[in-house]
Amino acid sequence: MKPSTIAFETLLEQLPETYTPADRELVMKAYAVAEEAHREQKRHSGEPYINHCIAVASILAELKVPAEVIAAGLLHDTVEDTSVTLADIRRDFGDTVRLLVDGVTKLTHLPRVSHDAKDVGKGNGADEKVIQPTSLGRKEDMVSETLRKMFLAMSENVDVMLIKLADRLHNIRTLGHMPEHKQKRIAQETLDIFAPLANRLGIWQLKWELEDLSFRYINPEKYKEIVGQLAERRPDRERTLEEIKDKLIKLLEKNNIKAEISGRPKHIYSIYKKMRDKDRTFNMVYDVRAVRLIVPDVPSCYAALGLIHTSWRPIQGEFDDYIAAPKDNFYQSLHTAVKYDDKRPLEVQIRTPEMHLSAEYGIAAHWRYKEGGKQTDKNFEKHINSLRSMMEWRTDVKDAAEFVESMQSDVFKDRVYIQTPRGDIIDLPSGSTPIDFAYHVHTDIGHRCRGAKVNGKLVPLYQELKTNDSVEILTAKRGGPSRDWVNPSLGLVKTQRARSKIKVWFKKQEDEQNLAQGRATLERELQRLGIKETNFENLAHNLEYKTTDELFIALGAADLSISKVIKQFAEAEEIKDILEPNAPATSDKKSSGIEVVGLKGMLANMAKCCAPMPGDEIVGFVTRGRGVTVHRHDCPNILKIQDRERFLKVDWGHAERTYPIPIAIKAYDRQGLMVDVSKLLADENINITNVSVNINRSIADLRLMIEVRDLTQLSKILNRIENLPNVMEARRTNPG
Repeated sequence: MKPSTIAFETLLEQLPETYTPADRELVMKAYAVAEEAHREQKRHSGEPYINHCIAVASILAELKVPAEVIAAGLLHDTVEDTSVTLADIRRDFGDTVRLLVDGVTKLTHLPRVSHDAKDVGKGNGADEKVIQPTSLGRKEDMVSETLRKMFLAMSENVDVMLIKLADRLHNIRTLGHMPEHKQKRIAQETLDIFAPLANRLGIWQLKWELEDLSFRYINPEKYKEIVGQLAERRPDRERTLEEIKDKLIKLLEKNNIKAEISGRPKHIYSIYKKMRDKDRTFNMVYDVRAVRLIVPDVPSCYAALGLIHTSWRPIQGEFDDYIAAPKDNFYQSLHTAVKYDDKRPLEVQIRTPEMHLSAEYGIAAHWRYKEGGKQTDKNFEKHINSLRSMMEWRTDVKDAAEFVESMQSDVFKDRVYIQTPRGDIIDLPSGSTPIDFAYHVHTDIGHRCRGAKVNGKLVPLYQELKTNDSVEILTAKRGGPSRDWVNPSLGLVKTQRARSKIKVWFKKQEDEQNLAQGRATLERELQRLGIKETNFENLAHNLEYKTTDELFIALGAADLSISKVIKQFAEAEEIKDILEPNAPATSDKKSSGIEVVGLKGMLANMAKCCAPMPGDEIVGFVTRGRGVTVHRHDCPNILKIQDRERFLKVDWGHAERTYPIPIAIKAYDRQGLMVDVSKLLADENINITNVSVNINRSIADLRLMIEVRDLTQLSKILNRIENLPNVMEARRTNPG
């Protein structure tokens, strides 16, 4: 019997007893189709591809999901990797399985971006939306588009994400067969997106394994160090825990409380996070003992808590009642910590069997409730509705990368609970600011927000709110939001919900106003960065706008960020051609980070007179004995040269390096001004190589030479400096 057949027989044994003969037949039919479709395919390990499909289905079977989800798990890669189509899936397995398979199928082509495009393929029975392929899409764009597609499918049917989590878990279990660069990329994506998603769905069983396995590839040295230390301490720890458990059992039995007691395992990544976040050693984290009590009902939870607190002294600030106030992923339990007999801390969790089931399996516990013959889990619909409300902004975000970032900021982050002046509780993502709070209370309050009081004290609008803060928003009678609010460099708004409402406000403004504002914003930024000549038509085309007016309107309406425009300059592959039309077309990349077209082995140097940096339009000048000197194309020295035969077309290569750029800062003089500038640059890892300060009639003129990677970083730095108190302007200058 083939290994895959044996694995499938094992899967059949895992299926819930409540499955009907029709359910089992559906699973067997799905296996037959998947096995035939993947027959010639192998994984990187060399094993048959069907083994992966069976493994995904087995993980899902452990969650006790319906037969349609198991079938979709077996078929999840058929549409992406074989000749099987969504129409085939619908014909053979029905709409439910087809929708689940479609939800987890990767995009193979990016949709062509069109700012007036309309959806096609809807309402006519079509299995797929018509997508215009483009060969220009980068891999990271494809990944973002695929994730966006899956998250949107999740909002309609959460089973899509259960399949994707099972798929990702098995992939990361077998990641050792992939090249190292792919291991790190996949592990980082798992830690950034899929582990937080499992946490949001409340599925602890999947969350901890996704985190630990990802950490193994991202930081292998620290992983091995912690694993080794765990192995060394295990015998002593297990003996101590057995003694603690015996004492707790006797205490509870004496008071007629039945309980199951187990040691609570500490996982590798959670140990690392505590060591990192709290700056503690392994001993300080690991030596905290932890046990879990599972008691019959809620009154028993509080009775057990009372016994523990009267037997050992509670540690102040370590008690949390998540039964009365569940976590945002509907987790419930009592948490406390006491000084045990040996004067060392002992952590205790107390919960009912139902709470434990929900804690381990989260949203998937819904199916276990149904399997046990119980009524539908009352928290299931609450959980689904909570996820949908967190994603209410989803239709406003068209850019895939922004959508994924928004999921991370609005959905995956932990929550904080803020009080209004009337005592109402507002649930916000961790890191939210007063502006986020204002828009959550009411859109109009957000628009007219001009200040905030937290716990009775005036605070800056970028201050992060904490649980139990009481927030009062100070409003103007009329007016709207500031464009600075959607500037990511300033950190004034953290949630997509608020960003979406701000953008809608700007979209309602007259196009003429937005056009003028957008043009002024861009011209000012280009002037500040020292970019004197720009082909706006090419820029609009590169950013996929039909006309320059569309570009300016989008910029003025905050639909396009100035940072994205500057990034386009920094990443541009073409420069304005100031050579003759018949310039050579081949290139030779140099170690200096410059590509010299038509020549090999020639040294390229940066001109000190104009200090070019990536993103600037540049030209090469052949010197006598010093190779090619690279200038900005608008450099005064270059414009004076008549001998154009010594000009060469050059382009920026891909070598990582920094560039010395002179900047000027004009400000009203005050104590600590230079300290604030220095601290800001240090926080951004910017090196300062030269500083001069001149004070004239209370006006400070600061001249700095800083080292930056590209125009994008320079723009961000200048923007942040201009928002320091007393600073009037910050701009790039010419050397000398």
